[in-house]
Amino acid sequence: MTVKPDWLRVKAPQWQRVGNVKEILRDLSLNTVCEEASCPNIGECFNAGTATFLIMGPACTRACPYCDIDFEKKPQALDPTEPTRLAEAVSRMRLNHVVITSVNRDDLEDGGASQFVRCIEAVRLRSPQTTIELLIPDLCGNWKALEIILQAQPEVLNHNTETVPRLYRRVRPQGDYERTIELLKLSREISTRVYTKSGIMVGLGETDTEIRQVIEDLRGVNCDILTIGQYLQPTAKHLGVNEFIHPDRFAAWKAFGEEIGFLQVVSSPLTRSSYHAEQVRELMELYPRTNGS
Repeated sequence: MTVKPDWLRVKAPQWQRVGNVKEILRDLSLNTVCEEASCPNIGECFNAGTATFLIMGPACTRACPYCDIDFEKKPQALDPTEPTRLAEAVSRMRLNHVVITSVNRDDLEDGGASQFVRCIEAVRLRSPQTTIELLIPDLCGNWKALEIILQAQPEVLNHNTETVPRLYRRVRPQGDYERTIELLKLSREISTRVYTKSGIMVGLGETDTEIRQVIEDLRGVNCDILTIGQYLQPTAKHLGVNEFIHPDRFAAWKAFGEEIGFLQVVSSPLTRSSYHAEQVRELMELYPRTNGS
């Protein structure tokens, strides 16, 4: 793998704090995308007492060549105790904002929508002041399942675009760019109070023009929050990095996104879709929404 530039170096984490979070996760038999997807920010986030919970996993029914999560054609049945255990972890960690994501579960009729809802209900029952962000798969275009999720009223609905349309077949072969855009469009139409969010990774061979077009497409469906980060090759068997993007280009994309109306753009080499997600609480105070807005 190519040597990383200086701006991608991460400070060594304070393992005592990381260990405390890991202890809670192990005690409750929970997975996090921080660990399963080898996120470079695991030390910083665990030190801050935050984590992005990975439900219905850890194995995924898709094998995207950029992702470090394990592939399994027939994953295990859903665990009915998972929502309760997740809610217990949120309570123990005293989270103000929780991010809940999942592997793709194309084997399930509703893509896992009902499990997302059960997790929301369990967290709200145990920690009613905690705001909830969901990072969901595309549900294979099952918009009834999307409506079920949105009826549970998460504060933020995130679905990552990941890359530019030209690279979808290579990077996200079982995904569909237009389906992703449609999901984000429908989310705002179904629930006008939800804050929608999406993320893209760069360094896979896309052009600046293509990136700006994706940013415009996302804003065109009223997406509120955008994250842009550098793709990093997890292992030698995954897609290689085409280019390490300089921080100045991330700053330019951030400025462009803000200029065309995004409420928040987080753009830097180490940005990931849930990086500093708790800042959305500040955004909600600045741009409050009701069902009629």
